[in-house]
Amino acid sequence: MKHIVPVIAAATVLTLSAWTPLFAEQENEEAISISDVPAAVQQAAQAEAKGGTIVRWEKEGANFEAVIEKNGKQIGVEMDANGKVLSKHNESKEHKEKGEKY
Repeated sequence: MKHIVPVIAAATVLTLSAWTPLFAEQENEEAISISDVPAAVQQAAQAEAKGGTIVRWEKEGANFEAVIEKNGKQIGVEMDANGKVLSKHNESKEHKEKGEKY
């Protein structure tokens, strides 16, 4: 019975350390100006917007994210420095999970 506490503590530490990189990656978002965004990324974002509006730019490590508002929704489009789309996600859902209001 006295060995259960150290085992639970070790399991908790290992579980939390496995999730830490996921949280750290999201926190590396930095708001940037359009002048800091490469032309290829701007062009790719405009093509993705198709009638929507780019409301802000973020830098996430070496990648860029355009937040596009379209049909009342905000979509985050992550791209590399060459403008290749890496992922898309519902931006308002992401910020709701973080407790932010957008």
